Amino acid sequence: MPKIRVLVVDDHTIVRDGICVLLGLAKDIEVVGEASNGSEALEKVRKLMPDVMLIDIAMPYMNGLEATHRIRKEFPGVKILVLTQYDDKEHVFWAIEAGASGFISKTATSSELVSGIRSVYRGDSFLSPSAAKFLVEDYQLEANLRKEQNPYKQLSDREREILKLLAEGYTAREIADILVISIKTVEGHKTNLMSKLDIHNRTDLVKFALRKGIITV
Repeated sequence: MPKIRVLVVDDHTIVRDGICVLLGLAKDIEVVGEASNGSEALEKVRKLMPDVMLIDIAMPYMNGLEATHRIRKEFPGVKILVLTQYDDKEHVFWAIEAGASGFISKTATSSELVSGIRSVYRGDSFLSPSAAKFLVEDYQLEANLRKEQNPYKQLSDREREILKLLAEGYTAREIADILVISIKTVEGHKTNLMSKLDIHNRTDLVKFALRKGIITV
């Protein structure tokens, strides 16, 4: 089985040396070259065509993000794993936007680093736990914003049932009979759903239901 050919890019010689020693312990990984900045990394990729490039962000001449963007554009087959001390939300997103397949902190264990290289080589994404946490938090924030922009999604299943029946012209008593619940419960759901939708009368409620396709004329 061919080994995973890796290019190590970091502006600190001692860091590169340590990474090379560490990766040398993995039987399926071979370090084929090193570079000390983004510009040199671009030249080495053109010459060596590695499977995976392991790259830092903060480097002279050309930083890791710019190098990642240019290499992904010129050599889309090269997988890029960002290894950096900048373990924060902004750098995670910048790395992903630049085209990196993975992001891992320099505080990670050696086994995590090796796993990251193997993962991106296979075509998968790899994120350290802290980086994954940022993405989950961002997704949850966007989901909450979408809910705020679409108040209908905030309604419970029961509230949606009652909204439809109210819009169809049923009274609270009739809805209570249909759903086999008390009138008081119907009125409570009605108050809640109208508050969530910021609707204050039945006419506007019917208009809302028509716009959403909940009922048809």
